[in-house]
Amino acid sequence: MNTNRVPNRLINEKSPYLLQHAYNPVNWFPWGKEAFEVAKREKKPIFLSSGYSTCHWCHVMEHESFEDAEVAERLNRDFVCIKVDREERPDVDAVYMEVCQVLTGSGGWPLTILMTPEQQPFFAGTYFPKKGWFGTVGLLDLLDSAAQQWRENREKIIRSGKEITDAIREREEKKAGRPSKQMIHLAKQQLSQSFDTRNGGFGRSPKFPSPQNLLFLLRFAVMESDEQALSMVEKTLRQMYRGGIFDHIGYGFSRYSTDEKWLVPHFEKMLYDNALLTMAYLETYQITGIGFYKMVAMKVMDYVLREMTDIGGGFYSAQDADSEGKEGKYYVFSPGEILTLLGEEDGQAFNRTFHITEEGNFEGKSIPNLLGQEEAQATEERIASLIPRVYQYRKERTELRVDDKILTSWNALMIAAFAKAYRILGDSQYLDAAEKAMRFLTDHLMDKNGNLLIRWREGEAAGTGGLDDYAFSIWALLNLYEATFDVRYLKLAVDLYQKMTERFYDRENGGFFLSSNEAEPLIYRPKETYDGAIPSGNSVAAAGLLKLFALTGDTKLREAEEEQLQFLAATAQDYPAGYCFALLTMMSALYPSKEIVCIIRDKAEMEPLKALLRKKILFNTTVIVKNAENAEQLEQVAPFTKAYALDREKSAYFVCENNVCAPPVYTLEELEKLL
Repeated sequence: MNTNRVPNRLINEKSPYLLQHAYNPVNWFPWGKEAFEVAKREKKPIFLSSGYSTCHWCHVMEHESFEDAEVAERLNRDFVCIKVDREERPDVDAVYMEVCQVLTGSGGWPLTILMTPEQQPFFAGTYFPKKGWFGTVGLLDLLDSAAQQWRENREKIIRSGKEITDAIREREEKKAGRPSKQMIHLAKQQLSQSFDTRNGGFGRSPKFPSPQNLLFLLRFAVMESDEQALSMVEKTLRQMYRGGIFDHIGYGFSRYSTDEKWLVPHFEKMLYDNALLTMAYLETYQITGIGFYKMVAMKVMDYVLREMTDIGGGFYSAQDADSEGKEGKYYVFSPGEILTLLGEEDGQAFNRTFHITEEGNFEGKSIPNLLGQEEAQATEERIASLIPRVYQYRKERTELRVDDKILTSWNALMIAAFAKAYRILGDSQYLDAAEKAMRFLTDHLMDKNGNLLIRWREGEAAGTGGLDDYAFSIWALLNLYEATFDVRYLKLAVDLYQKMTERFYDRENGGFFLSSNEAEPLIYRPKETYDGAIPSGNSVAAAGLLKLFALTGDTKLREAEEEQLQFLAATAQDYPAGYCFALLTMMSALYPSKEIVCIIRDKAEMEPLKALLRKKILFNTTVIVKNAENAEQLEQVAPFTKAYALDREKSAYFVCENNVCAPPVYTLEELEKLL
């Protein structure tokens, strides 16, 4: 970034992505009223560019075009230019990404949109080089053509923008659908058909981790006693760890692999991937008892706590793929530098273990990996003892940029992962991390009226919370309740559910809108259901509704849950494998379930109870704990618990299965038999 130039308006923003562009010669505006007023006054079309701070191709387009005086001259002369951080404005990005996918059949970042001053799009694309090559349209050619058309055929372009906008709005319609086991089995079949039996994962390159697919298959494996489903998960998790997509020096997973065998990643690391993969490894450990999966989960959490955690407890968003303008530079090594660092004997052993060779596997250097090894981990104490030295050398050798904004929705996913880690592993450091992060959210990303905001950075919170912020936070709170049985988390989840319903629910067609009815109006309100890199807000909302009903007994929640699952089933029925997180909740509704109410007389009995629950695979089980300290608050949130009196001589455990309740039992040994 050249700080000798005069900054543009982005210099006043907090977003790391927008600040990266603050010294471009392009006269960027942030998304807002000022940009549109200028466009209307000057009768110019708008050039909208959306991306995020760790996006490699966003960096490429910036260096090629947005830092270029020739491109900037065209943009400033003929357009009003708006730069959007898709992670701060997911609503804006979702609207125009939908336009891009409809007009071009694909999407991605950087997202490039040309639109009228009334925000109506007439052209969409992604990355453009400065100049065209091999049939690819260059940005300069595109800008010249668009500017000429705007001058000569403005009314035609405006009509086109209106027609595109109308077509996007009309895509919303109410469909009928019902969750069914047939849909569940079809999804498993579709995943089996796309499964890579040699390398694990699904489909061809580029290959994404798709942790929601793995979580669905784990649930299917348990519910249906299906060994094939479990083997697909195990193969994928082992191969991913072996590959370069896992950082064997500093830990954590990159966003995706550019090849089929997980060797060469797109090096950016995202908080959400590491949160969801932590859950997948933890649940696989819980099901199989194999320590390897526990080890990987712990390494990922160690990475998050070490490199992605703010002093206040919140979690940062991402780490960049590029260092010093070169993709992957931070992560790769030559054999010589390892030998110089570790000495001949240790260096040779290290290079041999992690396949660091003269030929290299990425642009002449080597990405450390364990592919081809019988065992999927470097278990030798000798090698393990060398990793911290290489890690420290790497940190001092090259700087790695961190996107340190704290996003409510992504933080909620990591909170849920740490809460699950405590439930499964019993290590209090993970509960501490989850609770500290939740305090950060409630202290800094919730206003005085209990409304959620989108992001926090450098002491400032901003953005009207979207569906993901509410749905993911509810899910995190419910995971925290199940880890601690602290009723405060359950009560806050209920409060957020009420706000989510008031602001996002579509009472006419079902489902939840992405943006609040209190947010800035856009050309339409999108409603996302597809479970992509992150589960959709609608899928996670369904999971929260089902669990809230089970914990509170509120029949209105049951009705809302049924409506939400019918809405999701309608969108998922043609290709259910694309909605795997939604299917997790459908399975909870379709398969046998248990509800356990524990009346605890002595606090000392809590830890043995948690230890018992830790031993069991309780995917479809809801546990409520009532004691003298929480009784009043619990009865307010879950009125049905009033019937469970505390005036008994010893603790009691009430187990119900499929709406049929057994007589109470009075010891943990008896409870274990019922589980």
